[in-house]
Amino acid sequence: MTYIENIFLCMVSPLLVAALCMGRRQLRFFLFCIAGMGVCLLSAYINTFLAAVCQADALAATAEIAPVVEETMKLLPLVFYLLVFEPESERIKPAAITLALSFATFENVCYLIQNGADRFSFIFFRGFGTGAMHVLCGLIVGGGLAYTWRRTWLKIAGTCGLLGAAITLHAIYNLLIAYGGAAQYIAYALPVLRVAAGRWSAFRLSRRK
Repeated sequence: MTYIENIFLCMVSPLLVAALCMGRRQLRFFLFCIAGMGVCLLSAYINTFLAAVCQADALAATAEIAPVVEETMKLLPLVFYLLVFEPESERIKPAAITLALSFATFENVCYLIQNGADRFSFIFFRGFGTGAMHVLCGLIVGGGLAYTWRRTWLKIAGTCGLLGAAITLHAIYNLLIAYGGAAQYIAYALPVLRVAAGRWSAFRLSRRK
């Protein structure tokens, strides 16, 4: 049995200490890191509960329940941030990426503790693949929210559409992982390549300007 709440406390404790030492200017970053790990912890509980209630097998839980729960949970702190603090547009995407990155980090650590870290090549691909997938979903949601929340008529529809896009991407990724074999490594590679291609395109555009 993996006591993920104990892992959460061990990972969050140094972040809290760092947040107190770094001052108010860096506080937002650490709070979003803690929020990302917190929603990952809550997602694990909700996934397990829904899988038990729906009597879902491993494939259904992985490809149908987990993407909806996890992407919705990652969205909630962002919506709270937008509604309460009304941040500037350029601050939304970094917040979404920080949430996604900390979510993926906590998920990877729990996976390592539960399944072991002896298979370096597999862990290497999974670490990069899962991290890139969550960051890519964060880029989709964060970049989209920075646009839609500047337009009142787009807030609700835009947020739902972005959530649906992130859930779809996450579900495809999980489905390929569950299939196994070559499809599993294709799933690990695709988010990394997509993020790399996006960064290369942004670099090319900045060079032209």
